[in-house]
Amino acid sequence: MADSNIPSVRKLLFLHTSLLFSLLLPTPSHGGMFDAIYQFGDSISDTGNLVMENPSTPFCSKLPYGETFFRHPTGRCSDGLLMIDFVARAFHLPFLKPYLEKGADFTHGVNFAVSGATALDASTLAARSILSQVTNSSLSVQLSWFRSHLKSICSSPSECKDKLARSLFIMGEIGGNDYDYALLQGKTLKAIYNLVPEVVHAIKNAVQEVIEQGASKVVVPGDFPLGCLPIFLVLFRSQESHSYDHLNCLKHLNDLSRFHNDHLERAIRELQQQHPGAVIIYGDYYSATTWILQNAAWLGFEKDGGLTVCCGAGNNEYNYNSTESCGSTGVAACPDPARRVSWDGLHFTQQGYKYMAYWLLRRMGLRPDPNIRD
Repeated sequence: MADSNIPSVRKLLFLHTSLLFSLLLPTPSHGGMFDAIYQFGDSISDTGNLVMENPSTPFCSKLPYGETFFRHPTGRCSDGLLMIDFVARAFHLPFLKPYLEKGADFTHGVNFAVSGATALDASTLAARSILSQVTNSSLSVQLSWFRSHLKSICSSPSECKDKLARSLFIMGEIGGNDYDYALLQGKTLKAIYNLVPEVVHAIKNAVQEVIEQGASKVVVPGDFPLGCLPIFLVLFRSQESHSYDHLNCLKHLNDLSRFHNDHLERAIRELQQQHPGAVIIYGDYYSATTWILQNAAWLGFEKDGGLTVCCGAGNNEYNYNSTESCGSTGVAACPDPARRVSWDGLHFTQQGYKYMAYWLLRRMGLRPDPNIRD
């Protein structure tokens, strides 16, 4: 299904966008690059919107979530910091406040991401018998929040454009939940592949909108390798060795992730042609993840720490059980989360996200502060 020319095209896209960023950004290795960051997405980036939208949600709302850095749950789906936190830290900006936090200081940006959010609206998914069970705050809702926020910070379109031109926009990761929900609800791979063009179109339209509002630097992350996530390694366990790749990830699910990412990269190239004055970069979450898994021991993770859940209670090699998930009564975290990549079977530990952030920023030519790794 994938285009055979994609690897070479990906290299050209990377070189092109890295060069553009190098030309458009100041030369210092840290600080002063951006006045603000605007984040859209799902639980990979949510810093508290879901728990403020629904205080009774069981998702990422109880200890041991947040135990490593904050010592209490904040709505982040990890033991501590997320990639967006490390990105903000790398550019000497404060952690982004969630949009739904009343009275928050949004001087240096806003986090619109909501755990469980989808790229497609809940009604669009429902028409395909796919239920969005966590939130209805899809990408279109987050864009409506963004438009409302703009009305509060600028009095004219020109003022907005000036402010947004000095900001970094991160459009995702978003879309993964559209596929996750479909997989978990028993949809066929054919039906899920058919969703991909719609999901990518929704992301493309969102990028188009923020650029029209004044954004000039946008990172658009792709999907993780779904076949490397413990939640799916357990659900789709196979007795056939040929079902797994060299990283012991499920090939057929990684093929789906690559199919999505290939379509997304194509959309980014089209957007770049339409908006030559903007810089639009593909954030390669897939390659960042596989790099971590390939180099897990060198990075300090324990043996089997790449695919073994830290916070779980599964009677299997992945330590994952959907009925005894992280945050449930009696489910504890591993003694040292920094030695595992996977936190709860779907999300990474703070340590995993730290290395992802560093790898991505370096690959995109943004030269982060080396202290991001401390």
